[in-house]
Amino acid sequence: VQLQASGGGLVQAGGSLRLSCAASGRTISNYGMGWFRQAPGKEREFVATISWSGGITYYQDSVKGRFAISRDNAKNTVYLQMNSLESEDTAVYFCAARRATGASTSSGAYDYWGQGTQVTVSS
Repeated sequence: VQLQASGGGLVQAGGSLRLSCAASGRTISNYGMGWFRQAPGKEREFVATISWSGGITYYQDSVKGRFAISRDNAKNTVYLQMNSLESEDTAVYFCAARRATGASTSSGAYDYWGQGTQVTVSS
């Protein structure tokens, strides 16, 4: 599975972005998916995850109510809608897929990773 993340960019605080993660090579319709991020000088951290059907989602506490993860299995794509962005959200965002149907907050549970897309929020 190859994952291509896109949609990052420079946005002012309070603004919105929608990240996309397009998969190729095989269907991800039965894979749990996740978004992680890594800020300069920091460890990679969990952001959001979604189960294969989209019925289960989990979020990092700091993004609850602002970010929404979703998926379109027909398009083999996962999304991360990010609203009310804050400077602390500045990071490289990575999407990941796991060869299991459930959602997971642990980076170790994922088998495939995309290359990352930069999100920069100016205050």
